[in-house]
Amino acid sequence: MITGPIWSQKLRVEIAKAVLGNEHVIERLLVALLANGHILLEGMPGLAKTLLIKSLGSALGVHCDRIQFTPDLLPSDVVGTMIFQPNTGQFTAHRGPIFANLVLADEINRAPAKVQSALLEAMQEKQVTIGGKTHALPKPFFVMATQNPVEQEGTYALPEAQMDRFIFKLLVDYPSAEEETILMERWGQVTSQPELVAVSSGEELLELRKAVDRIYVSPEIKGYILNLVRATRALAVPLADGSRTLNFGGSPRACLALYQASRALAWLRGQDHVSPDLVQDVFPDALRHRVNLTYEAEAADLNAEKILSRIIAEVAVPTAGSKAA
Repeated sequence: MITGPIWSQKLRVEIAKAVLGNEHVIERLLVALLANGHILLEGMPGLAKTLLIKSLGSALGVHCDRIQFTPDLLPSDVVGTMIFQPNTGQFTAHRGPIFANLVLADEINRAPAKVQSALLEAMQEKQVTIGGKTHALPKPFFVMATQNPVEQEGTYALPEAQMDRFIFKLLVDYPSAEEETILMERWGQVTSQPELVAVSSGEELLELRKAVDRIYVSPEIKGYILNLVRATRALAVPLADGSRTLNFGGSPRACLALYQASRALAWLRGQDHVSPDLVQDVFPDALRHRVNLTYEAEAADLNAEKILSRIIAEVAVPTAGSKAA
């Protein structure tokens, strides 16, 4: 059986042919694959968010399809529709781009509510409904979405229920000067562009998930995960003066996301158990989109990162029982 570090390294080497830097983001993408979760990437235009996801699909060797979200997009443009066949006199289902292993939802916040509802069924149930009939999506199935954090014209805020379906919200930053220099050398050629080959497969990924499920999580660590998530809910309870920091905290799905992601990260780094530092490592990525700040908190110059860091500092860390005997 292949180990986590070996599998991670061969994918990283292949992705690095096209995408420079973003080591943290790439690791989180691999964690999401292992944990069977969807990803939301947020960053300024031109930071290779789309290229990163397409490169991951190429290196993984799965069917990857891209949907460019626009305000005039229809649910049928995503899931498909019924088409009349004149030769038979019957309607048949035409499957849309959602029937792929890895679906790139580009600029997801540009689509209206009807499209988001259709996508929500696919993300949660791993199925879609066309013409009153339910169609199962292929395995493995992932939605990796991108959005621009600054441009608001012609966009729609994602519903909280849909945000909660993403295991991580990842922030993509600018590359370093050295990386940007290499970028010009690598992508500056008009006639020659980097080409990626498949170094894994969807079948291999499904098998590797069984190894992730064998990662040990002690009762103390489970309690630690629970305490971290419940601490976000405590900040949504009004104080004596009526003030509060959050409108709402993490849902039970946040507990599951933190639990599954911690196990996947442990396996990816070659560990056989989940330790407190692994939980702390994935906590901000798993919770930043699951908490909602009040106006008073934003006026006090607070943000999700500061609040989550404070929770990590204040919640007691288990000192024993984090590893199997």
